[in-house]
Amino acid sequence: MSGMTRTVLLALDTSTEFCSVALLCSDSSTDPASAEDIRTWVRHEETGAVSSTRVLPAVRELFDEAGLTLAACDAIAFGAGPGSFTGLRTATGVAQGLAFGLDLPVVPIGTLLACAEGARLNRPSVTRVLAALDARMDEVYWADYAWEAGEWRVVVPPSLGTPDTVIAPDVPFTLAGNAAAAFGEKLGAAARAAFVDGAALPHALPIALAALRAYRAGRTVPAELAAPEYVRDKVAQTTAERLAARAAQSGEGVR
Repeated sequence: MSGMTRTVLLALDTSTEFCSVALLCSDSSTDPASAEDIRTWVRHEETGAVSSTRVLPAVRELFDEAGLTLAACDAIAFGAGPGSFTGLRTATGVAQGLAFGLDLPVVPIGTLLACAEGARLNRPSVTRVLAALDARMDEVYWADYAWEAGEWRVVVPPSLGTPDTVIAPDVPFTLAGNAAAAFGEKLGAAARAAFVDGAALPHALPIALAALRAYRAGRTVPAELAAPEYVRDKVAQTTAERLAARAAQSGEGVR
């Protein structure tokens, strides 16, 4: 008789204007041919800049709904980025804090990968996804993924560029994310997509599903090594750089 194992995983994402939290409980046989029984509980709320005040209450609500305690948790997953810098730091910090307190591993999941996972969740036949998100400043975060043998293969890793630099796959693909809506014809790759899924956005549920596979494959990190994936190298100007920019704008120069 095959043994049974339970995995309880908490996923967080605050990379956008939404505070997104998902709790996943999987009761599956150790026999890989057996079907999984996965139950999920989700909070996905538009909170703007105050996601940090909503994350932990949402976590408590989900555990209460599921009839579980934090002590039952096996791992903490979070949307590592790219996305809002403040939001990424919020999710990273909360995931680290919970993982430290419970002595659990952490599973960082890229938000572009979450878009690909979301596109496949919406349409299970999807096997190739170009994920593209509005990065502001007339730029796009994008990556290319192929679904092979029950896992995502990274064809092009998360990148940042102008809309015209996004490279469309040379096979039929789904374009996931909000870049098509944000840039229209400027995003040439959109015209080549077989399907545009603007609803496949960073969300804790696809993060939890991707994290379950990663956890079972041993792709976790200790809490102290969890870190955001900004993609954009320049997060913020230093004080000196801001002063130099102001001086240049006023024609004063810097000595």
